[in-house]
Amino acid sequence: MLSQRQYLKIVRFSAWSDVIMTGGFVTPWSFSAIYAALAAIASEFSLAGSVPDFDPLHMLIANQLGIVIMLWVVVRLRNTRAEYGRYDAIARFISCVCQVFAVANGASVLILGFTAVEFVMASLQCLPYQAVTDGGAESTLGSQAREHIGS
Repeated sequence: MLSQRQYLKIVRFSAWSDVIMTGGFVTPWSFSAIYAALAAIASEFSLAGSVPDFDPLHMLIANQLGIVIMLWVVVRLRNTRAEYGRYDAIARFISCVCQVFAVANGASVLILGFTAVEFVMASLQCLPYQAVTDGGAESTLGSQAREHIGS
């Protein structure tokens, strides 16, 4: 079982992985370059699925996604909390489902590279850890949740 300190390092690592994976989604200029590179990779390796041209609405949605993710990164890095890791894990698992759905419906299998990272980060943030309580005592996260629900 992880210590709370080790677990919080995972939460911060997950936030930094978001910077690397989606930081370039924030502006139309950076996302255009990333999207062109991904399309070139998909074409070069003849990957299954399509990589369609983006119109301005698609670009806006990608940029909004990047902005929200970067704000979530700032929250997790400036005020790292264990519950943020759990929330992030839920979001990442939902993202995995959406990405697999997209690939199953014709999107490029290139997306599965992102899916793998999402799944690993979500799984790491689901690991149990010993939480330090206000009195300095340690307890298992699961028992704290049961106590909270029971009260």
